Amino acid sequence: QVQLVESGGGLVQAGHSLTLSCAASGRTYIMYWYRQTPGKDRNFVAAIDWRLNTRYADAMKGRFTISRDNTQNTVFLQMDGLKPEDTAIYYCGVGNEGFAVQPKYWGRGTQVTVSS
Repeated sequence: QVQLVESGGGLVQAGHSLTLSCAASGRTYIMYWYRQTPGKDRNFVAAIDWRLNTRYADAMKGRFTISRDNTQNTVFLQMDGLKPEDTAIYYCGVGNEGFAVQPKYWGRGTQVTVSS
């Protein structure tokens, strides 16, 4: 089992930036970011495989950047131009199948709040 610990969430004003981090306890193939608001489904944000191929949800393209450090088993999500609608709990996930498959393991999440 892979343990995941997210960090970097917080309160930020609209238009500002925030970078999330997620450290995994072991080597991973694909690392993901999802987000969830109360009463809604957990939605895909971005993913990156160990070769550094990336995928983004359409709404995040151009504003969010996913990256990873394979030597540290860590994934990052840089979020620029934040909007109030980006407010959510952001979850890190890892998996060993394709991008289209949901993560097998999840972190506990980190809250991001964007004020207007």
